[in-house]
Amino acid sequence: MLAYILASFSPGTERDAFDKLSEINGVKDINVIFGEWDIIMKVDLESPQALEKFVIDDVRSLEGNKLTSTMIVAK
Repeated sequence: MLAYILASFSPGTERDAFDKLSEINGVKDINVIFGEWDIIMKVDLESPQALEKFVIDDVRSLEGNKLTSTMIVAK
């Protein structure tokens, strides 16, 4: 299951979040970006349940996380 995830973090926590997320299996590409969102990730996970676990346990649990938006690739 291919998806893109946008994440917003409190100022000063983006670099640590980037470092932690870039080490997780399933993260195919990750970038720090400017604007409303701080990080964009391309993930490839085996199921909707794995995507749910990743977003809740790995992204939203990080210190400074304020908001996420997940976009599942349709085609």
